[in-house]
Amino acid sequence: MSKMQMSLTSKHIEPLNLSPFQRILLTSDGTLTEILEAYLLEKIQLVKISENLVKVAKPIPALDLDIDTQVIERKILLQGKISLNNYIYAESIIVPERLDSRLKSRLIESQEPMGRLWLEHKLETFKEIIDSARETAEELSDFFNIAKEEKMLSRTYRVFSNKKPIIMITEKFPESYFLKKI
Repeated sequence: MSKMQMSLTSKHIEPLNLSPFQRILLTSDGTLTEILEAYLLEKIQLVKISENLVKVAKPIPALDLDIDTQVIERKILLQGKISLNNYIYAESIIVPERLDSRLKSRLIESQEPMGRLWLEHKLETFKEIIDSARETAEELSDFFNIAKEEKMLSRTYRVFSNKKPIIMITEKFPESYFLKKI
């Protein structure tokens, strides 16, 4: 069994039931913005839903964080610039004290996806996928114009820079998306 099959099947996602592009989205360690643009032939824009500076209420081992550490909680959509279709919902937990001050301010002030900001600031990163899941859409259904009981696929990964985890991102999309065979 390949590494991809093990990572997906251990989370109750059968790789054979996914389209090739869904498998790419769930297992790639690249940034999704460029991958989506290539697949959809459409520029992708970021739509911020929320961004808040909060103190962690419980430890987050994946980021080596203790209670009361300040983080940025960010929720966004990756949306087609022309179609205005929402393709990906993402939640991020960002450790601002581990970021360069210019990158931190661009992250907060801009409407650029994180992957583009990493390139702009030449941030050396390592990404590690730590989870994938299949769950019901619930409150995210409105963003995708689907029923609350429809299934969503997701992946969660950590981003490291200077050997420290700086960000944890969970990206989700409807299971009914990206089914076209390549």
